[in-house]
Amino acid sequence: MRQLSELDASFLYLESETTPMHIGGIYLFDASEQTPPLAFSTFVAYLRSRLHVVPVFRQRLKEIPLRLGRPYWIDDPDFSIERHLAYVNLGEHGRRASLMTLASKILEEPLKRDRPLWHITFVDGFKLEDDDSESHGFALIVKLHHAAIDAFSGEDIISKLLEYTPEPRPITAPRPWSPRPEPSEERVMLQAGANMLRTPLQFTSLAFNAAEATTRGLIQKQLRKLPIPFPLFSAPHSPFNRQITANRQIVSASVDLSRLKAIKATLGDVTLNDVVLGLCAEALRRYSTDHGADTSRSLVAMTPISVRSNSLRRATGNQMSAMLLDLSTSESDPALRIRKIHRNAVASEPYREAIAADRLTELLPSTMLALSARLYSELQIAQRYQPAFNLPITNVPGPQVPLYLQGARLTQQYNTAPLFDSMGLVIVAVSYQGRLTINFTLCPDVVAEGGSLEGYVSESLSAIENAAHTLGSEGELEDDADSSHQTLTDDVLTALEGVLKKALNRFRM
Repeated sequence: MRQLSELDASFLYLESETTPMHIGGIYLFDASEQTPPLAFSTFVAYLRSRLHVVPVFRQRLKEIPLRLGRPYWIDDPDFSIERHLAYVNLGEHGRRASLMTLASKILEEPLKRDRPLWHITFVDGFKLEDDDSESHGFALIVKLHHAAIDAFSGEDIISKLLEYTPEPRPITAPRPWSPRPEPSEERVMLQAGANMLRTPLQFTSLAFNAAEATTRGLIQKQLRKLPIPFPLFSAPHSPFNRQITANRQIVSASVDLSRLKAIKATLGDVTLNDVVLGLCAEALRRYSTDHGADTSRSLVAMTPISVRSNSLRRATGNQMSAMLLDLSTSESDPALRIRKIHRNAVASEPYREAIAADRLTELLPSTMLALSARLYSELQIAQRYQPAFNLPITNVPGPQVPLYLQGARLTQQYNTAPLFDSMGLVIVAVSYQGRLTINFTLCPDVVAEGGSLEGYVSESLSAIENAAHTLGSEGELEDDADSSHQTLTDDVLTALEGVLKKALNRFRM
């Protein structure tokens, strides 16, 4: 048995009918030179032969009675690959727009909990180019639950399932596999009891590390005279922070990675990730302006950060930290904004000061996190007061060499992430083979005219290139009196510090 971490379990407890918690992917393959084209039966045989590289594909959840502890991953004794696959033939309607509409509908449906938490739809009859009837291809629509993977490990899993050469690998017989016996209810209860006995030691260890990190952070803030931390729920209201429905829409825009690297070189001391965030920020600013939203206050993004290490590397689970980042959308110059984003990110020092998110959730158990999130939604805190942040933005580096599936080349991929109540838009940027695709997963009932975001990305990139040429590498930054850039962990720890201080003051009285 392998128990879910608090962070992994929280994605199970956060799931509802309108907020399925799976990560999605749409992968387009060019089969124009294949004779005959890849058949669905061949794909099933290929996938069956590769199941051993992703053990979680044959593991399901084992719940603990009365929720006395977090669930476990156990081998599924009834595993059948057919329960995780579907076939769709678009026929004469095999255009990209039809594929994206189909994918949106498929990704709206939560994964079934009585089996391993993944599903793949094989889409046949797909045309890579709408105006070229000979551009035959097929697509895969993939769903993987967030409890099993994060965005970074999800990309790793897909890379392991695909091939790096155009020559099809011979499909071998599946490796022998026998599920380990399902643990008895008594064994599970005993394990839950043992975990509960260990909790005080884990809490003490975490409290010590949290106090140490907080103290160190406060000292550094004083020495470096960093801006005062901004409190929780201080992000501005935006068109994206309203109650969502179950409807989903996927909008994507693709740009040459070389253009982003040229901007980075022109601006000097910034990273490629800063440029990607700046491109997203400019597109969001243009959308907000055209829809009459107030842009005088900067949007705040939550940016996940992978904390995987080579010494603790496994292809599944969530190993992330998070940073609340001021996107400086109140700045009108899109090139200068990238400089400010870089300063904001550097000042927060997430890699050195943030406690990993999975350790943070040990302090706030997943069941309590889920309850807090439900109350956050039901009480409409984001609408009545202010949201904790406006949207998540994740930038995932992908392979820069072509990938293949039985000789068919992967030409394009789109990636989606879960939405959450009062968060009607999420952005996932993924690079592959010299291009960056910016994927907007949105609720169309919240984000009106979401399809326009694709055009805003193209306009924004041109605007940034022009502004960067004018600004050059010597543009100076002015100090922002109200600049806000802290890690998500720092924010929570600051709030906890306030609670502890009040408690101590009561004892003194």
